[in-house]
Amino acid sequence: MHMILHKDTAKKTAELLLQIKAIKLSPSNPFTWASGWNSPIYCDNRITLSYVMIRNFIRENLSKIILEKHGQPDVIAGVATGAIAIGVLVAQELGVPFIYVRPEPKKHGRKNQIEGFLDNGQNVVVVEDLISTGKSSLNAVEALREAGARVKGMVAIFSYGFDLATSNFAEAHVDLTTLSDYENLLDQALHTNFIDNKQLKTLQTWREDPGNWDIS
Repeated sequence: MHMILHKDTAKKTAELLLQIKAIKLSPSNPFTWASGWNSPIYCDNRITLSYVMIRNFIRENLSKIILEKHGQPDVIAGVATGAIAIGVLVAQELGVPFIYVRPEPKKHGRKNQIEGFLDNGQNVVVVEDLISTGKSSLNAVEALREAGARVKGMVAIFSYGFDLATSNFAEAHVDLTTLSDYENLLDQALHTNFIDNKQLKTLQTWREDPGNWDIS
């Protein structure tokens, strides 16, 4: 289950991500994702790191959510590679240790999946940049639990809000909170004339069945 804690933060986040083209909307000329899906939206939150004010906004608001929902954790864990930098910023803001987790173990060396020091029984909040199906994020949670961590929940910048992600998170008993999501993004994009009503329909249709969506 994913939730938005503050509607105004969700709208503001969506506005900032659109502004700096961290999120691109192109309903009439779709992107192809690595999974092979055709998609009218592309999201790369790493670009937020290049904009100090936006980076600060994300750091402060993710930290606020963590304290509001989970209290001060013992450790912040970023999911490699996209959320390492934002995870470090959040850990710095909260003044707690940081580790990062690969969705799969390293193929060489010590084959570590978790980098950094984690003690058995420590309370961990996971930081992620983007949630699509949630599969790689939940692989990271599984690795943390196997290492003895008590995973309090996960926070992320943005979620597409797929039904598949909702059921994956529910099944894994992971509480997910995001700064913004697809619904708030579409509201904001329409409100600021990034898209028109016809494009809104296309974008809504895609979200319902992204694997089989085709531009028509």
